[in-house]
Amino acid sequence: MKQLVDPTRLIINARGPLAHISALDAMWVSFYSIGLLLASSLVVMATRKWVKNGMLSLLIHVIAFGMFIVGTVLMVLVVLTWPS
Repeated sequence: MKQLVDPTRLIINARGPLAHISALDAMWVSFYSIGLLLASSLVVMATRKWVKNGMLSLLIHVIAFGMFIVGTVLMVLVVLTWPS
């Protein structure tokens, strides 16, 4: 009987979602996620201080929120992979 899902193709396994990359690459992913989190907060602070146009401010805040979400997801993946 043929399996529906090939277990070797699953991204998430017992060692974590980023287990297929080296520890050094996981470190770089964590640095990128920290950079995205920092950049998103700096963008929000700069927008609140200097941008007076409401629609432009909303657009920049949405982009910063997207950066925050991507940084958060990457950091969660790194933390789930950490004890490998």
